Amino acid sequence: MSAEQHAGAAVSHEAAYGHVTGTAHYVDDLPTPPNTLHVATAWADLVCGTARPDNLDQVRRLPGVVDIIEACDIPGAPDIGAIFPGDLLLTEGVDFHGQPVVAIAATSFRTAQQACRHVSFRSGAAPASVSLQHALEHEDLVLPSRDWGDREVEICGAHTIEGALLIGGQEHFYLEGQVALALPTDDHGVFVYSSTQHPDEVQHAVAKVLGLALHKVTVECPRMGGGFGGKESQAAAPACFAALAAWRTGRPAKCRLPRHADMQQTGKRHEFQWQYGISYDIDGRLLQGDLQMHGNCGHSPDLSGGIVERAMFHATNAYAFERVRLRGHHRRVNQVSHTAFRGFGGPQGMLGIEASLDTIAYKLGVDPVEIRRRNFYRPGADTTPYGQKIDDFVLPELFERLLADCDYELRKSDISAFNGEHEHLKRALAVTPVQFGISFTVPHLNQAGALVHLYRDGTIQVNHGGTEMGQGLHTKIIQIVAAAFGLPLKSVRCTATRTDKVPNASPTAASSGSDMNGFAAYNACATIIERMQDFAREELGLQDDLVFADGAVTSGQTSFSFAEFVQQAYLGRVSLSATGYYATPEIHFDKERGEGNPFYYFAYGAAASEVVIDTRSGDYRFLRTDIIHDAGRSLNPAIDRGQIEGGYMQGLGWLTCEELVFADGRLASNGPANYKIPTADMCPATFNVTLHDRDNAKPTIRRSKAVGEPPLMLAISAWCALRQACAAAGNTLPHLAAPATPEAVYWAIQEARA
Repeated sequence: MSAEQHAGAAVSHEAAYGHVTGTAHYVDDLPTPPNTLHVATAWADLVCGTARPDNLDQVRRLPGVVDIIEACDIPGAPDIGAIFPGDLLLTEGVDFHGQPVVAIAATSFRTAQQACRHVSFRSGAAPASVSLQHALEHEDLVLPSRDWGDREVEICGAHTIEGALLIGGQEHFYLEGQVALALPTDDHGVFVYSSTQHPDEVQHAVAKVLGLALHKVTVECPRMGGGFGGKESQAAAPACFAALAAWRTGRPAKCRLPRHADMQQTGKRHEFQWQYGISYDIDGRLLQGDLQMHGNCGHSPDLSGGIVERAMFHATNAYAFERVRLRGHHRRVNQVSHTAFRGFGGPQGMLGIEASLDTIAYKLGVDPVEIRRRNFYRPGADTTPYGQKIDDFVLPELFERLLADCDYELRKSDISAFNGEHEHLKRALAVTPVQFGISFTVPHLNQAGALVHLYRDGTIQVNHGGTEMGQGLHTKIIQIVAAAFGLPLKSVRCTATRTDKVPNASPTAASSGSDMNGFAAYNACATIIERMQDFAREELGLQDDLVFADGAVTSGQTSFSFAEFVQQAYLGRVSLSATGYYATPEIHFDKERGEGNPFYYFAYGAAASEVVIDTRSGDYRFLRTDIIHDAGRSLNPAIDRGQIEGGYMQGLGWLTCEELVFADGRLASNGPANYKIPTADMCPATFNVTLHDRDNAKPTIRRSKAVGEPPLMLAISAWCALRQACAAAGNTLPHLAAPATPEAVYWAIQEARA
């Protein structure tokens, strides 16, 4: 196999065999050392107020209980907020139902859980903000609001729309819950195994809580059974609980959250209210917009500043306004602090504008596809509201290709005929685009490191700062390294992410994992190759550049096996280990003014989704979905297709069946029995995915593009199709809730008929 076939080949996930056979080790699968303690947390049945445990002496005497930890027992700082303060590990001042007040370490998982149920509290309730609507009415904020763009917009004229759309949150529902195992070290430090997207942040949180220097704390993430953003900042608390127990007792300690506790104690995708006022001309072209995004942040900031900002960045999607004002508000609600979720605010921003364009289309009696065409960025209207110029706009080409491939015009006619013939069944087909910015919008996070070891037998071990959560990042890194040296993939091994191998690593988030860590690994390889080139010229007298291909090293007419050449380089005292570093260029943004280049490039996609609804019940089925997605020059088409399909289905769940229910501030949908995630029968009967094979205009690693988050927003097409099907059952385009549960669809049908 040539080097060119390694990166870009549709090879299977490097751990696929382990995943399907159960031999892949996750944190909870690691052998627990003797005398390991298990940590659980207790909380009061309170949404807001104070809660003081009043029977801990009795609980300490329970069989198997070894240690009880309160806030006053924390040796360092109790606040583990990722960016802003406000996230207390343990507290008597309760801000949400389920907030830990006491941690108990016991000899078994079951004993720790049972001991927590024996804790009683003296509590005093305080007034609570239990809904986003309450926060809107009382102007409750966790961070100052943002106001970008043109503040002089005026929504007036003959053609205007105004309104609001409430967009529900979403539970991550990773298959592997939050878990950490902490081992005390003989130098008075701690080693932590953590299921986390951000080992560096866990290292900082543990060191902060224990009052240790960072070099005393090592964090390793072997792999995760899903993350989706829920293990970016939220993995810190379980790791800190385990580390605290290990530090205090001198015994290994493990903290694994059962599903109900995980859902109560960890944040969700932010609920949003999208408010809009938009004016447009007789042809449906956007003139002025006043767009406001109100994010339900929960009780503390966590990552909400960046999430609301990204919603603002994507509130216009791929469309050009003449003038637009963007406002973002961080609303405080007495709920768990909501956090990162695939798309990081982008989906909430994008859904609002797509719903608005459908409304404009129906008011003008124009095909929604045509309204979208007319409003795409174009020459003379190619700058975003935050001042970034769109210089590689492939969306119109991709959009037209999708319309042709999915037979849009023919199917539209067939659907019209079907709806005329059927009283109770109505079908609809909607097409929506995605323009998603790629990069962390916090500039300093756009950096990555890698460590490559070349061993004497010609095999390679690579370590990088990114984490593997099933998305195939390690596989792509292996492909990149194998291609650099012209080796088969089996010659390269990617090891578990560790803070003592690659320090100060950014989270595996923002769809940047392959972009940054891939280039860092490549740069490490390039350093070793440069040393080999120098050795070949100076010690072996070879003047032609070395060529690495098919397991061999060639210079002119001279050829070696790779292992033979490596051995010679070792004997010649050539360093065969190197670090690599990469910093994403061209990133700058002024958050106060709302101007700059927050993204290195944009990824594009488009989806056409067809649905059928039963007007008598509101039930529906997804008949067919066609997707064309821009992955640049794909590093691995098989993995990228899997990410596109999985992202679409996760977005479908967010917009249809996944309904978070809070009752008086208490999470009612706290387990798989009362929270419905997508199942196999929800998958469209026909599901076509095509990669738009075109090199990234930016010099990314092998000209690829990020794939992790953008596909989720392709599912907006299904929500739009459901809304259009409701309109086909009546006389107008109705309001439709998100998520569009069958109940919500039923009431939308009634509105359309009214």
